[in-house]
Amino acid sequence: MDWPTIAVIIPTYQREAVLCDTLRSVLAQDYPDYQVIVVDQTQTHQSETQKCLEAWAEAGEISWYPLPWASLPAARNVGIERSQSDLVLFIDDDVVLPPGYLYAHAQTFQERPEVGAVAGRVFDRMKLAEQTALEIDYLPTEAMDPGIAWYHIDLVHTTQPQQVLTARGCNMSFRRELFDQHGLRFDERFYGSAVREESDFCLHIRQTGYMIWYDPEAHLVHLGEETGGCHDMTTRSLRYQMHFYHNHFLLALKNLTLGQNLRLYGRLFDCHVLGHPPCNKSGHPLKVVSRGLFFVAGWFYTVYTLVTTLGRHGRIYPDVE
Repeated sequence: MDWPTIAVIIPTYQREAVLCDTLRSVLAQDYPDYQVIVVDQTQTHQSETQKCLEAWAEAGEISWYPLPWASLPAARNVGIERSQSDLVLFIDDDVVLPPGYLYAHAQTFQERPEVGAVAGRVFDRMKLAEQTALEIDYLPTEAMDPGIAWYHIDLVHTTQPQQVLTARGCNMSFRRELFDQHGLRFDERFYGSAVREESDFCLHIRQTGYMIWYDPEAHLVHLGEETGGCHDMTTRSLRYQMHFYHNHFLLALKNLTLGQNLRLYGRLFDCHVLGHPPCNKSGHPLKVVSRGLFFVAGWFYTVYTLVTTLGRHGRIYPDVE
């Protein structure tokens, strides 16, 4: 079989030893033709990490692009624009890949020409026993409704291949045509932890005629490090709360019909403000009122973002050399 070329893009921020371990896992893949692109938003690395990155870059095993700013969607765009491959695959900087991982992603594209993106299965290192014990075959129909899908999509416990609405950012791949022919890019206005940035991108794939296919064979282990990554792009502060609601409303206002917007607002309010399952937050009146204020402020913040970035097509960070 003539396998497509793959660019493995790894945005990274404030990771050290785990980043090197992730890269060793990638470089151990036996796929015939792939490149590894590290988009590095860490300003100063520990000496051992720096030595590893420099050695791999000098040997031509990775392409290494340091950046002066931190934004997950913008880092993804840098990787896209610096890659040359048939497929573009994104993983996080704290994962472990099994043997044959790249083949699993590529095979779906080879066998299904209608597929434009592959969503892989994600195992959480801290919950492996639970994840293997709790398995489902097919997602409910609600998982394809963009108004409420985000509370029904489960790419951890689902065991059967199927069409899905979105992928998880730590394990997803795309045909090059989505970027070169259709001009899709990640929206850099998803701030802070960038929650919902990959979902926003995946919703735009619907306009291309391609589908997103979930393949549980394309699985990896997400280590879920407690420091670094998006954890350090923002903190659980006033700013974090604003960005959380802002990003949900940005996805909704950009992509959804009025009815879908209202359904998303309702679920967001019920879960994250009132604290009902699956969020299970405190129902103390002061905390509910506080979260409600952020909910309202986040909507107005999103409108402000959309107005002040008109004509920029979601691109707000400068290009890099």
